[in-house]
Amino acid sequence: MTKALLALSRHIDALSALVGHHVRWLILAAILVSAANAILRKVFDIGSNGWLELQWLLFGASFMLAGADTFRKNAHVRIDVLSSRFSKRTRDVIELLGHFFLLAPFSVVLLLLSWPYFVDSWQQGEVSSNAGGLPVWPAKFLIFAGMLLLVLQMVSEVIKRSAVLAGIMDEAAPQPVNGRSPSGAGPSGGHVE
Repeated sequence: MTKALLALSRHIDALSALVGHHVRWLILAAILVSAANAILRKVFDIGSNGWLELQWLLFGASFMLAGADTFRKNAHVRIDVLSSRFSKRTRDVIELLGHFFLLAPFSVVLLLLSWPYFVDSWQQGEVSSNAGGLPVWPAKFLIFAGMLLLVLQMVSEVIKRSAVLAGIMDEAAPQPVNGRSPSGAGPSGGHVE
């Protein structure tokens, strides 16, 4: 059973890494759309609310879809004022409890609420109230997709953290983030004994 769970964790990590790797191009697309929009407005006096909405849709997509990969890399924002004074095992237990009692309820509730929110918007063909605006349902779908990826990554992190605490898996080396090693990096792979 342990090998099956660790294999599931590796597959979830691979999915998060794949999405995180490719979603970065959405930032470039948002920048290009923003630049084109500014040039068209200032030089040619041509503009559309659709261009503005496309910018925030692209940025929102990158933010929502990259969250799971950020979590996988342990590159999310954390406050280590107290935890840096605890033993490694105590930090691991706190992480695991935090996943179960803070992250899980929040993420699962958002996941469950975001699906009908998206479906209603899609079925109604909801469009922005701005003139020339875009359909709204893709943005609402991104909330669901982002929460689904985050919940899956949380499952992976719980599996890995439990394996580390049980001594089944070694702690993985911290992954560099933008050329820097994240502080307090947690398990994201490791060796199975």
